[in-house]
Parts: sequence; structure tokens; C-alpha cells
Amino acid sequence: MNPEFDFEPAAATLATVVGGIADDQLTAPTPCADTTVRDLLAHVVDLTEAFRQSATKEAVGGSVAPGAPAERALAEDWRERIPAQLDALVAAWREPAAWDGNTEAGGVNEPAPVMARIALDEVVVHGWDLAKATGQPFSCAAEDLATLLDMLRGTPAEGVPGLFGPVVPVAPDVTALERVLAFTGRRADWTAGDRGAVLG
Repeated sequence: MNPEFDFEPAAATLATVVGGIADDQLTAPTPCADTTVRDLLAHVVDLTEAFRQSATKEAVGGSVAPGAPAERALAEDWRERIPAQLDALVAAWREPAAWDGNTEAGGVNEPAPVMARIALDEVVVHGWDLAKATGQPFSCAAEDLATLLDMLRGTPAEGVPGLFGPVVPVAPDVTALERVLAFTGRRADWTAGDRGAVLG
């Protein structure tokens, strides 16, 4: 099966945001409830490798549900590791075989195209989380937003336990990015004093 989309634009954006994070911002809150920038970076280290392995199918039969980010130590080389793992993720999903059959990540088994869309959601939304938490600009390709909206439209109003918080009501004329964020329980105007969304 040919790849449905390319991860490179979303991965490049996340890598740029990661590169703009200062050491004194690691303890700052993020739009994810009870999750600091440091915690979220540790989650990104894990998810970028997990979704690379889902593309290669090496995760099948051996993936496990992730633990709470606060329980994970952030790798000392995170500034180099995350961009490198993003490059590897992009390359892995460019292989047509990555899109065939079923695969796994985080203990969940899904058809490979579904898993790819979940991975795209993680890369895009956590890129926004980190950008918002550290005062950086953020943008997302229109094609990626369309892919995510197609996936997220069926999200129940109460959200998905452990994945997305309750859907945030938005006006009909909001941007595609704001609508994606709303489906994942996030407010585009989030500030550090707000209650955060579920991590996913």
C-alpha cells in the first residue's frame, strides 16, 4: 500500500519546537493536565520510537501501554534524540510496507493506516502543547489537519478515557487547528493557569 501522507512536515515542526525549549522552561506547565514540559518531552521521546517501531512492525506482539510521563526520566540527550527519532519515524512510514496489515504501539493493535493517523495526531498535538507551553509559534500543514479532522470527527463529547479529554465546544468559524485541538480536549487560548487536557 502506498503511504497516505508524509510525516515530514509535522515532524519538522515538532523538531523546531523542541529546539526552541530552554532549560528553565522544563518545569513549566503544559496544556496536558499535571504534565510539565519535561514530562511531555519524556513522552515524546517514547512515542517517536514507539511509532517508528509500529511502522516497521517490530513492535507487534511486544508493545506495552506507556506509563505516566511523570514516572519517566527525561533522557539527557533529548535535544539530539528527539529530532533523530523523528527523522527515523518519517523514514519508516515512507516505506509502503509500513501501511500494510495491522501493527502495534502502546499495547494497542490497529490497522497500520489507523496507527499512522494516531501517530500523526500525537506528533501534531504534542508539538502544539510544547509550543504553547514555551511561548513559541506553531503551524500545521492543511493536509495534516484534514487527515486529523477526518479521524477525530467521531470523538464522543465526553472524550476518550486515557486518550482525549471532553471535546471543547467551538464556534463554527474557528480554524482547522483550533477544531483539532477542541476534539482532543484542548482550548486554543490555553494559559498556564488553566486546567489541562488528558495527555493523549
